[in-house]
Amino acid sequence: MPMSPSPSATPPPLAPFPLAPFPLALSRLALSRLALFALPAQLAVSAPLPAQRPDSLSPTEFAALSARLSDRGGYFDTDNLISNEQSLLHPLTVLDRRGVRGGVYIGVGPDQNFNYLARVAPRLAIIADVRRDNLLHHLLFKALFTSTSSRVEFLALWLGRPAPAPSARVLAWPVDSLVAWAARTPITPASVDAALRTVRARLTTFGIPLDSQDLATITRFHRAFITDGIGLRFTSTGRAPRPYYPTLGQLLAERDLDGRQGSYLASETAFRVVQSLERRNLIIPVVGDLAGPKVLPAVAALLRQRGDAVSVLYTSNVEDYLIRAGTFATFVRHVQALPRTPESVIIRSWFGGPGSHPLNVPGYYTTQLVEPMDAFARDVGVARVTRYADLVFRVRDN
Repeated sequence: MPMSPSPSATPPPLAPFPLAPFPLALSRLALSRLALFALPAQLAVSAPLPAQRPDSLSPTEFAALSARLSDRGGYFDTDNLISNEQSLLHPLTVLDRRGVRGGVYIGVGPDQNFNYLARVAPRLAIIADVRRDNLLHHLLFKALFTSTSSRVEFLALWLGRPAPAPSARVLAWPVDSLVAWAARTPITPASVDAALRTVRARLTTFGIPLDSQDLATITRFHRAFITDGIGLRFTSTGRAPRPYYPTLGQLLAERDLDGRQGSYLASETAFRVVQSLERRNLIIPVVGDLAGPKVLPAVAALLRQRGDAVSVLYTSNVEDYLIRAGTFATFVRHVQALPRTPESVIIRSWFGGPGSHPLNVPGYYTTQLVEPMDAFARDVGVARVTRYADLVFRVRDN
């Protein structure tokens, strides 16, 4: 249920997760691309540049783009370590049927975005959240993806477990076996220390300045995953977990509408799509409100500069909060200004409970809704919606 000092020197590589070097020197081409990301929004709108879609960014470019798109942060009463949307994979079937591929992905929240990225394979992904902590959370994930070479190594580093010896059999594990391995494998002092040190070392290579408090926050997030392991659930400050909140293990093993396990850890192929985006610095975490004055307008300007369009806008249930805050109409205007194609879609979540929506799947508390972005943008009455229920019940067919 998401809402939208300079780095120290890099320590030497740490076993068993060796650190791959990142390019530090800026070439003339890199400097020209960095200038692209630094253009004022007004110029980007009035005089778009020829299409430029770099297939990788340097750490400096990555950090500059994150800062370029970010606004001041805000408060939300939870860390949002994992999703509470058990139905989060149901849109995969719809994305396949609609042929949604490539483009630029925009999302909110933590790792549930990776499921959609693995399926859509966008050219660029932007993860926006009102909490700066979400940016830090995604730097943790970036460290995990860029420090490992397989799903099991990723999960071992994420949960602080000693990784099994690599083999063809382990690489071919179905996701159920991967989850079962994580559930039965205890942490050790050495595995926890190695995991924390590997992530801390990698964080210094991303170009985003992190102070001691930032590093402590990332370590706190990492320790939460290590402590609770595959049984971690979404939690809210001052409120006990709801019985329908899935565990991390359940989310990783979830299925799409065709009954296929399709999470980003369901196969090495899916994992490598996300890993490639992370290694090429193409998943950009930004701070800001989706209805605020900067994030989505700046993204729209960037897309025009690139000659690109949104493929997926994943909002979870953020629109509910925007409606209650009285800023939903501004969000609608921002979405209308985003470059889009006939295949562009919005994915949102409904927490109405079993049977509460025509698209609810039996056995699921949550419902995922996929709406063509063009239909949303052209709906002359949508900006006047005053209840989230009215928004979601506009969509009765995925």
